[in-house]
Amino acid sequence: MPTPDVYARHRDIPREIFLHALRESSIDSAFSRHVSYGRGVLRVADDLYELNSYSRVLAVSIGKAGHTMAAALARQLGTRCSGIVAAPPDPCGDEGQVPGFRYFEGGHPLPNAESQKAARAILRSLSSMNDRSLVLFLLSGGGSSLVEAPLDSEISLDDIIATYRALVLSGASIAEINAIRKHLSAVKGGRMAKAASRSGLTQQVSIMVSDVPEGALDALASGPTMPDSTSVEDCYAIAERFALLEHFPASVRELFQQRLLVETPDKDDPIFYRSRWWPVLSNSSVVKAAAAKAAEYGFAVEIDNSCDDWDYRRAADHLLARLRELRRGASRVCLISGGEVTVKVEGSSGIGGRNQQFVLYCAGRIARESITVLSAGTDGVDGNSDAAGAIADGATLERAQKIGLSSDAALQGFNATPFFRALGNDLTTGPTGNNLRDLRILLAY
Repeated sequence: MPTPDVYARHRDIPREIFLHALRESSIDSAFSRHVSYGRGVLRVADDLYELNSYSRVLAVSIGKAGHTMAAALARQLGTRCSGIVAAPPDPCGDEGQVPGFRYFEGGHPLPNAESQKAARAILRSLSSMNDRSLVLFLLSGGGSSLVEAPLDSEISLDDIIATYRALVLSGASIAEINAIRKHLSAVKGGRMAKAASRSGLTQQVSIMVSDVPEGALDALASGPTMPDSTSVEDCYAIAERFALLEHFPASVRELFQQRLLVETPDKDDPIFYRSRWWPVLSNSSVVKAAAAKAAEYGFAVEIDNSCDDWDYRRAADHLLARLRELRRGASRVCLISGGEVTVKVEGSSGIGGRNQQFVLYCAGRIARESITVLSAGTDGVDGNSDAAGAIADGATLERAQKIGLSSDAALQGFNATPFFRALGNDLTTGPTGNNLRDLRILLAY
């Protein structure tokens, strides 16, 4: 078993790798590469837009990176555009609001009254667009709850919140959760794009910071501006698979029982004729940055994203087995895994989130081994806690026992944050103004 100093040193390394990856995957760096403005021409990735040819340029920025993306755009365009920002509370930190933008502080992971106000304001602004308008949608993760309006007027805000809570606690993947959200919403599943361009004449450009699986961009913020690849039949099947109807409020349950969900716009809908979508950051960005930094520390590095959307226990068992296998071929190994794991909360829940639950489970399986595990959210938030994630190693259980902490009780009570905070092994960054899914870093040494 390594000495306490060795364990402490190897708790610092994954922390530094994670923080480095966050810095390298910033909104500002992505916009400097993919978005620029000069001589009246806006460049977004491979497209050019002559702004003088448009009578109005509107920017709609929603998600956990709502303020950060609006600020990055404003640094390029100045006063050439105005718009709306829907972001979590205190979105600007020490910065001021971007001039020309109306701000709404929506709720996350559950929508609130501001989420509805934001949706109504966005829909009103989009309804005035025409064939000489340019709409820039700045989309990031968290947008699903930060902007919300039900398609059916019989669904109240309390009903929306109850539905979101049932979905979040169900154990369903984010793509499955968002499939249902889309079909209940007036702004998701391409319906925001529909509000902007009922005839397909308004030029729409979506700049995307993705917190969804690669190749599933229409799940980002529940796809407000994209053709929807899911159907009402998918929703009925998901609800049955996760026994959701018994947890839905009556107004939503009735739509499912009577099969009254309405299809969302698909790829053949003419509203998308003048739409473009450009992802400028994704989970792969932060994974690559982490891998490069781990190599600088002298680790043999491998990336394994195969456990994306797996149950946290299955994912942990898979990654630890892979790490031990890799260690047979090298003395110092780093296994990096991007994406998200799922946690089905049963009974009452303490304070924590999927990343800390994953790390706490790992702690029970690496006792006295030369292994360190980190898992954290790139948005700086994990579940209902203020921590981004946590770090555990082969000494975690022994250290916990010495101060009277029970890892089993914390795991079973979904109460990981107090456990790791007492040990000084929580990873707390504060909200990052970004959202690129989760990052797991496993070291063997």
